[in-house]
Amino acid sequence: MSATAAPSALMDALERLRDELRAAELGAELPGVDGARLDRRALVDQIDDYLLPRLRQMDAPLLMVVGGSTGAGKSTLVNSLVGATVSPAGVLRPTTRAPVLVCHPGDEPWFEDDRVLPGLSRVSGPASAGTNGALRLHPTDALPPGLALLDSPDIDSVVEANRALAGQLLAAADAWLFVTTAARYADAVPWDLLHAARDRGTALCVVLNRVPPGAGPEVSSHLREMLAEQGVGTTDLLVVGETTLTEGLLPDADLAPVRAWLGGLTADAEARAGLVRRTLQGALDSLPHRAEVVAATVEEQHAAVAALEEDLDRAYADAVVDVDDAVRDGSLLRGEVLARWHDVVGTGDVMRALETRIGWLRDALRSLVTGTPRADAELRSAVQTSLDPVIHAAADRAAERVAASWRQRPAGRALLAGTRGVDAASPDLPERTRDEVRAWQGAVFDLVRREGMDRRSTARLASLGVNGAGLTVMLAAFVSTGGLTGAEVVIAGGTSALGQKVLEAIFGDQAVRSLAAKARADLLDRVRALLERESERFRALLEPVAPDPERADRLRGAVAAVERAR
Repeated sequence: MSATAAPSALMDALERLRDELRAAELGAELPGVDGARLDRRALVDQIDDYLLPRLRQMDAPLLMVVGGSTGAGKSTLVNSLVGATVSPAGVLRPTTRAPVLVCHPGDEPWFEDDRVLPGLSRVSGPASAGTNGALRLHPTDALPPGLALLDSPDIDSVVEANRALAGQLLAAADAWLFVTTAARYADAVPWDLLHAARDRGTALCVVLNRVPPGAGPEVSSHLREMLAEQGVGTTDLLVVGETTLTEGLLPDADLAPVRAWLGGLTADAEARAGLVRRTLQGALDSLPHRAEVVAATVEEQHAAVAALEEDLDRAYADAVVDVDDAVRDGSLLRGEVLARWHDVVGTGDVMRALETRIGWLRDALRSLVTGTPRADAELRSAVQTSLDPVIHAAADRAAERVAASWRQRPAGRALLAGTRGVDAASPDLPERTRDEVRAWQGAVFDLVRREGMDRRSTARLASLGVNGAGLTVMLAAFVSTGGLTGAEVVIAGGTSALGQKVLEAIFGDQAVRSLAAKARADLLDRVRALLERESERFRALLEPVAPDPERADRLRGAVAAVERAR
């Protein structure tokens, strides 16, 4: 950060970046997403817990977090530096449940409010069962002004909340006093944290604790080699020998290296300020790369959800096509529907009378659809019965296709886990379909009444009455819009056929075909709405994990704003 950078502009940019990170919820379960979620949380915490507080108060006391593995001796070290038991230490693990912040009494006001670590409540006095997760303040004259030590939970605690809190506290530090032991310095977990310090530019000092007599040169030499190999070779290394505690505290002689290092830091205000600036600079430098990891994951999430949406849209679009095909190819004019026709138009008589007895055919049809309420109701019911299973079967196939395709994708498998019945049509679909088909039939009657009954070109339909004409239009809708040429409708039982000229005699007028096309389009719109409602079960699973499509760009824009403000 340059000396001329405007702090308010930088803080505004950081707040914008923090807000964008918070909003970038990574809900879809994809390979590697757990790590990205941790990265996002760590970035938000570091902006809130360290960057913004430090930028607001560059002259605040240096906050040094004492961290390390279970049993490394963190609390014993802090207690020994203070000369009193301020942080419990013992054989029971985990020992440090609530973080303990030790500072000079004159520095306590810096830490009493939520300027630093705003997410943690504050308590004072000795540790108690009710302080887990709170920040316990302990002012003492044993520490010089300008330095605060924060004893954190174990980084490898068996309690997940403790591990998360330890990571949060380390990200809030101006510097780390990292405690490990001669027996455990090569463990993987400490090195993960040291890598994080390196990547974030955090000032670091390693305390090698409990070194057996005579082993100091060999062990410390090996550890220095490892630090150099991992890119933190300039880290200060302090060796504390294995010793017998006096009333739970390290003897002054064994504690001397650590006390001397801290004393030199607190005595030199310029060195202390330089350490703060170095860590602040490193944290700011790390933001673009770390935020890019989150932005890239957001894009992966968006692509994964888009693929699931594509599977969903395709399956239900295909279902509409399936119903459309069934309506167009005449397959619905079978079974009960044709049986009702056959009652009136005996095929032998009709075929012989096509040229000379069209009027008889019309009269016979009219007697069916207008002569008695029973005939009208039976034909309407037959139309209903023929449509219901077609729509239900299409919905069943669509749900099965979606479930099968989603199970081939990690995010889809996670969304379907624990769900029941999504690979079949909804239980209430038959009832909704019956209601919709009845509504469609009413709409067809309205269509005929509105557009067909007063036109000379539809005189044949007009002679049938509204109900008869409407039912006739419904039957006409069950054939291809390309005309009836070449179509043959198989009568129930499949024993004989009714040639196209029979239908042409009734439906031959272009106006009737236009009415049929409108009726078919209305039916498909209703089918599409039914199936769209069916798809909502899957969309409801997608909605909570679907990222804002512009989120990644906004994240990158927020990072760019931070860089400009610097």
